[in-house]
Amino acid sequence: MRVSFRASALFAAVAVLSSGVQAISKVSRVGRYLYNEDGSRFYIKGIAYQEQGTVVASSDNAFGEPSDFIDPLAISDACKRDLPFLQKLTVNTIRVYSVNSSLNHDDCMTTFSNAGIYTIIDLTQPLNGSIDRVSPSWGTNLLDQYIATIDAFSKYDNVLAFNVGNEVVLDNTTQIAPFVKAAARDIKAYLRSKNSNALVGYGAINGASNFRMPLANFLSCDPTNGNSDAFAIDLYGLNDYEWCGDSTFQASYAGTTGDFAGYNVVAYFSEFGCITSPPRLWTESAALFSANMSNVFSGGVAFSYFPASSVQGQFGMITIGGDGSVQTSDDFNRLQTQYTQLSPPQSPAQASAPAAAYPSCPSANSSWAASNTLPPTPNLAACNCLESSLGCQFTPATTNYSVILGQLLDGGCGLLGQRGASCADIGGDGQAGVYGRVSACDPTVKLSYVMSQWYEINNRDQQACSFQGNGTVNSAAASSSASAVATSCIASPTATFTPTAPAAAVAGAATSGSGSGNGGSSSSKGNNGGSLYDVNLFIGVCAAAIISIAGGIWTLF
Repeated sequence: MRVSFRASALFAAVAVLSSGVQAISKVSRVGRYLYNEDGSRFYIKGIAYQEQGTVVASSDNAFGEPSDFIDPLAISDACKRDLPFLQKLTVNTIRVYSVNSSLNHDDCMTTFSNAGIYTIIDLTQPLNGSIDRVSPSWGTNLLDQYIATIDAFSKYDNVLAFNVGNEVVLDNTTQIAPFVKAAARDIKAYLRSKNSNALVGYGAINGASNFRMPLANFLSCDPTNGNSDAFAIDLYGLNDYEWCGDSTFQASYAGTTGDFAGYNVVAYFSEFGCITSPPRLWTESAALFSANMSNVFSGGVAFSYFPASSVQGQFGMITIGGDGSVQTSDDFNRLQTQYTQLSPPQSPAQASAPAAAYPSCPSANSSWAASNTLPPTPNLAACNCLESSLGCQFTPATTNYSVILGQLLDGGCGLLGQRGASCADIGGDGQAGVYGRVSACDPTVKLSYVMSQWYEINNRDQQACSFQGNGTVNSAAASSSASAVATSCIASPTATFTPTAPAAAVAGAATSGSGSGNGGSSSSKGNNGGSLYDVNLFIGVCAAAIISIAGGIWTLF
C-alpha cells in the first residue's frame, strides 16, 4: 500500500487536533511493573524506529554495525509522514538507537507526545560513542555525550527511558559489565538531580543461559548489599528472537519466562521479530502480552519499522519511495493485525504491586567474570586539571585524529613497556575491579599522559614529545612528573558522585556526533607539526581499540 506524504501529513495533523493536544500520561515504575497515572498497567507496545546508517562490511564488524547514524527525531516531515502508520500499528512506544543532541527535536517529540507515543532513547552512538567491547572504559567523553543527550531531551514529557548500552556484554566479554553498570549508576544519579522520572535501561543480547541471567541480575543488584536502587537499572531489555515462524509459548518463550520469573525490575523485549522462518507472522505478540508472560515481562519492541539489513536478512516493514510515499509490507500488515488485537492483563493492581528489592550481586565464576567493584564517576574537572599540567600534550596534526589516536596509544604504551614503565594508570580491569587513576579521562587526555611519561623518561627531550608530529611540549606545565600531577589532580581516583553537565554544555555550547566524544578536553586539540620520533615503534594493532566499532549499535543476535 502506498500513501503520499501529503496525505499522511494531513492524517497526522487531524490526529493531533483530535487528540486535544493533552499532556501524555506519566508512566511510573513500581517494583517490576509499569503503571499509567490512572493506575492501569503500562505495557511497551513498540517498534524500533531508526533508518540504518552506513554499514561497512569487514571481519571486524561481524554484527553489521553502522559507522554513522540518521537521527529520526530531528526530521520533522518524516515524523509527521510516519505517524499515521505508527498509529495504524497502535504502538505506544518507539525505540531510537542514536540521536544528535545538537539538533532540534521539538517537532517530532511533540508530534509523538500528542499522539500518545513514548520514546526509549539509547544514549550511545556508533564508533567512539559507546562502551567499547575490546577496550572498555567509562570516561568523561561518554559521560558528557550521555549528559548532552539527556539535557536535549529533558524538556519532553514522552521520554520513557534512556538506555546506557545495547548488546555491549557478550558471553565471552562479561568483564565489561562493571563499566555498563557504572554508566547506569551515574546516569541515574544525574537524572535524579534533574528531577527526571525517565527510567534507566539496557538492551541485552539473549545469549547463553550461563551469562544471560548473571548479567540481568548484575545490572539490577546492589554491590554494597544495602538494598539500594542507586546502582540498578530500572528497565532491562532483552533482544529476543527465539520465536521463529508459527511457534508456541512452550516451544519458544517458556524457558526465558521461567528464568526471569523472580526478576526484581521491569523487563521487556527490547527487540523481537525473527526472520529465519518467514513469513513473520508476529504471533509471538499474543504470547508476549498474555497471562503466560505479563507477570514477568512488560511488552516489547518489534524490529524494525525502517529497512534494517543484517547477516540474516532484511528486517524492515516499510520502504520510502522516491516521491516520499510510504509502502507497507506484509510484515507491517501482519503486525498491525496482531497488535490491534492485544488486550493484556491488568494485574497486579498498582496498589498491590510489591516494591523492588535489590539483592547482592552475583559472584564471579567460570562463566561470569565481572567484579562487583565498579569504575569511578568520571571527573571532567580533574581530567582537565591533569591535561593542562602535563609536560607533553596531544595536539594532532589532523582533525580526524580518532584514526591515529589508538595507534599512538598502542605505540606509546609499547615504548613505556620497553623502558620498564607501563600504561596501568590509564587502563581498567572489570574482572579484577582495578581502575587506573587516569582511566576515567577522555582518550586524548590518556594519550597526553602516556606521551608525558615517555617525554620524562627521555629527560624531557623535545623530540620525545613529537609522536609523529602529534605532540607538543607544554611550556606552562608543572615541573613535577606526570604521575605526581595525576595524583594531585585526581586525588580520589575511586570516588563516585552525582555528575553535572560540563560548563560548555550549560552555556549552550554542547557538541555532538560520532567522533571522539563530547566535552572533556578533546575539543582543545590543535594542528601542530613536529618530527617523527622512533617511527618504527608506532605500528601494530590498536590495543586501545579507540577506532573499533563499539557498543552494539543495531546488533541483532
